[in-house]
Amino acid sequence: MRSSSSVSLAAGRGSGSVRLISPPTCTLATHIDAAIEYLMVKKDFQAALDTCEAGLESLSSGEQEDGCLKHGELKAALTIVGIQALAELNQWRGVLTWVLQQFGEIEKIPAKIIQMCILLYVKVDERAVMKDAVCDWLHCSGNMSQSGFSTVAELYLRHILVPMGQTSEALEFLDCDVGRVAFTEEQRQAAQCLVDIQNEENASLSNPNPEFVVAATTTSVSQQDKLTQWLNSIMRLLHRGLSVASMRIRSFCLRRVFLALMLLYLLLVRVDPALPSAFPWLFRLHGLLQQTWNMMFGPYYRANAQN
Repeated sequence: MRSSSSVSLAAGRGSGSVRLISPPTCTLATHIDAAIEYLMVKKDFQAALDTCEAGLESLSSGEQEDGCLKHGELKAALTIVGIQALAELNQWRGVLTWVLQQFGEIEKIPAKIIQMCILLYVKVDERAVMKDAVCDWLHCSGNMSQSGFSTVAELYLRHILVPMGQTSEALEFLDCDVGRVAFTEEQRQAAQCLVDIQNEENASLSNPNPEFVVAATTTSVSQQDKLTQWLNSIMRLLHRGLSVASMRIRSFCLRRVFLALMLLYLLLVRVDPALPSAFPWLFRLHGLLQQTWNMMFGPYYRANAQN
């Protein structure tokens, strides 16, 4: 036996014919469920996008049936899933264009979809794409009554104008009618503090502190002077040592000096003196230096001792 909810009888006037009437079905809601399943469960993002586009096409052609969700809510739900599918397909550059194809004009886009677009383009660091579009949306008087209007205004200020360095435009936005509708007085003061902080950062980057620059330059010059003096002292000492060596030592001693310099170079440049493997080389270097010193300066000290 069929229930009355699934079958209805309609008798024509003056006739005994019976007509079966099918119940209303929410096929567009089924589109949403299928798109979400493709997106979240099957990870088939292209199928999710195709399902959303099919549902949106049905909405635009007026095929939605009675008893379903409201037309605007259904369209927004399909659009949100479609945006997520485009992002997963790495087609985020075409998100705003795709949304405009569904709604026709920027002013007709729901607030929650505008919020999604702002966050998406901020995430990929393409704020300029949304700047003019969001500005036009906010200045549409019909959108001021939407529940998410204040959130869109906050995202526009914090994530688009201020990071882009548009501080003058941000202050004008706070003082205009849109800013006064979107924000309370406390929120406007907090936003102005945020803009002031950004202005200070911009000023510090464009005009660094002269005193700091002078101090850094002076420090750098003083360090260079000390290094130059140290190098000059080393060169003078080396010149004196070589002068004395040229007068006092023979070729055998020169070979010892050269070998000692080579060992010193290897220890200081090529080998870490702190390693245990470097200890035999250090002892060898010490012995060479001691022998060279005795051969170079030993007669001089013995002569002075005798005098």
